[in-house]
Amino acid sequence: MHSAVFLIEFGAIILGLGLLGRLAGRFRFSPIPLYLLAGLAFGKGGLLPLGASEEFVAIGAEIGVILLLLMLGLEYTASDLVSNLKTQYPAGLVDFTLNALPGAAAALLLGWGPVGAVVLAGVTWISSSGVIAKVLGDLGRLGNRETPVILSILVLEDLAMAVYLPIITALLAGVGLAAGSATLAIALGVAGAVLFVAVRYGRLISRFVSSDDPEKLLLVVLGLTLLVAGVAQQLQVSAAVGAFLVGIALSGEVAEGAHALLSPLRDLFAAVFFVFFGLHTDPASIPPVILPAFALAVVTALTKIATGYWAARRAGIGVKGRWRAGGTLVARGEFSIVIAGLAVSAGVQPQLGPFATAYVLVLVVIGPLTARFTEPVAAYVSRLRTPASPVDAPASEAARGADVPAAGPEARDTESAPDRV
Repeated sequence: MHSAVFLIEFGAIILGLGLLGRLAGRFRFSPIPLYLLAGLAFGKGGLLPLGASEEFVAIGAEIGVILLLLMLGLEYTASDLVSNLKTQYPAGLVDFTLNALPGAAAALLLGWGPVGAVVLAGVTWISSSGVIAKVLGDLGRLGNRETPVILSILVLEDLAMAVYLPIITALLAGVGLAAGSATLAIALGVAGAVLFVAVRYGRLISRFVSSDDPEKLLLVVLGLTLLVAGVAQQLQVSAAVGAFLVGIALSGEVAEGAHALLSPLRDLFAAVFFVFFGLHTDPASIPPVILPAFALAVVTALTKIATGYWAARRAGIGVKGRWRAGGTLVARGEFSIVIAGLAVSAGVQPQLGPFATAYVLVLVVIGPLTARFTEPVAAYVSRLRTPASPVDAPASEAARGADVPAAGPEARDTESAPDRV
C-alpha cells in the first residue's frame, strides 16, 4: 500500500512539473519560480502536504544539485578556467563587492548575525548560470561580443563556490577556527589538485571515461560523479564542488557526449530540487519577508547591471553591449537556493528560507525581462537626456554607431551583424 501511495505521489509530482515546464516554455520564461511555487503548495503548511514520497524527493534533490554542478563544469575546460582567472579576476572582485555586500548588510540590519550575513551574501552574489544560459539562447545572443564577458563572470562565481561552500558549511556546523581552517585548506587543496590534474592529464581522463556506447558512457560518468561527490562530502568539502570539478576534468567529445546524455537527468532532478526547497518552506512565512526581499532584489538587480556594464566596458565592448551584459546577469536561481538550503538544513535563522525563496522568485522572473529590455530602456533614457537637434543629427548617428572609439571594428557594438562573432 505504501508503495502504491509513493508511486501515485511521485508520479503526480513529475507530471505536474512537466506541465509547469510546458507552461513556462509557452511564455518563454524560466520554470524555476513555478517549481518553487509547486513545492510551496505541497509542502509544510501548503494545500496538500506530501508524505510517502518526501524522503525520495530529498534524495532526488541532492542528486539534482550534483548534476547541476556537473553539467556546469562540463561547459568549461581547465585551461579556460585558468585563462579566465588570469584575465577576468578584476571583474570577479567587482562582482563580489557590489553584490555580496548588500546581502551581508541586509542580514545584519535584519538582526540575523554574522553567519546569516555570510549566507545571505552568497545568495545575493551568485547569478543563475542555468537561467542566464537559457536566456542567451532564447534571445539569440550566444554569438554576441558581450557574451564571453558574461560567461567569464559566471565561471569566476562558480570557481568562488569551491572556496565559499566549504566556508559556509563549516560556519553552519558551528566548528571552531582550527577546524574551519582545516576544512578550507582541504577544499582548496582538492580543488587545486583536480585543476592541476585536469590541465595536465585531462585528455587521459577523458580517454579512460570515453565509450562509443551511450549506456556505458552514461553509467561511468554518472557513477564517477556520485563517487567523487560522496568522497568530497566525506572530506567536509561540498559534494556540489566535487561534481563541478569532475565536469571540469572531462573535455572534448566525452564532455559533449556526457552533456547530451545527462541533460534530461539534470532537468528532472533539478526540478525535483526546487520542489524540495519549496516543500520545506511554509507559505505563511513568506508574507512577513516579502517587502525586504523585494527591496533587496531591486538593489542587487541594479548592482548586477553595474557589474556587467563595468566588465563589458573593461573588455572594450560598446555601450549597447555593456547594458545587455548587465541586464543578463540579474537572474538568481539554483546557487542561491542551494546556499539557502544549507542554512535551512542546519537550522540557522528560520527566516532565511522564506526570504531566499521570495528573493529568488522576484529575480528569476525579473532576470529575463532585464536581459531583454535593459539596453533599449537605457538607449531611450539616453535619447531623452540628450535630444539631438536636426543640424546635429548626422553627427549624433555617427557617434551612436561607434560605441568604442578607435578600438578597431571588432570592438564596435552596433545593432547589426558586427555585434556577433
